[in-house]
Amino acid sequence: MSRPLIGITTSDRKSRLAWWFDWFAVWRHGGRPLRLSPNRPRPESLDGLIIGGGDDIQANLYDAELQLDVRVDPLRDELELALLEHFIPRNTPVLGICRGAQLINVHLGGTLDPDIYTTHEGLKRRRTVLPRKTVDITENSRLHRLLGVRWCRVNSLHHQAVNRAGRGVDIVARDRNGLVQGIESREHDFLMGVQWHPEWLIFNRPQQRLIRALVSAARAHRGG
Repeated sequence: MSRPLIGITTSDRKSRLAWWFDWFAVWRHGGRPLRLSPNRPRPESLDGLIIGGGDDIQANLYDAELQLDVRVDPLRDELELALLEHFIPRNTPVLGICRGAQLINVHLGGTLDPDIYTTHEGLKRRRTVLPRKTVDITENSRLHRLLGVRWCRVNSLHHQAVNRAGRGVDIVARDRNGLVQGIESREHDFLMGVQWHPEWLIFNRPQQRLIRALVSAARAHRGG
């Protein structure tokens, strides 16, 4: 059976190394990765979709105050919101990674914490691709079943986070500081997001189960 086609959103300026990790994460589990960015054609058909990590989301999309010292990518916001608008009603499996989890929540009417370091006093600044943060997973959630663990160590590359959950969204993971780290939709078979980057944790079995689950769901979606 041919590999299911998995779209992965990125910025036009994403580095080759970062894209290689995206590509490898999907390919190793049987998917065919397709890079999607504002300057690339938008596909009409996909078997699965990953909304990837990257720049901040425009504050006006969730009624927050503009942050002057952050980098945004309005064309990418437009692309990803259009993709979600197109593929979610088709029940296409969707995984959001870091920024992607936030964008899914915004698309469904939720809000974000624009800067966790100004709203959570004393929060330790942490930016690493290594698994240095502990996250607790809600038991019996879909994320719990896919990862197969009740807690895990993850990397941390974000300064924003989900605040109020969107329509039909459950918060299913938090770190030990109480920040949202995982969300999933009650209304779709596979629509979820994680605040960390599983694609960088190539030797971490629970994180690779998450990517594998997306590819498997995409294969089943295509077959259905």
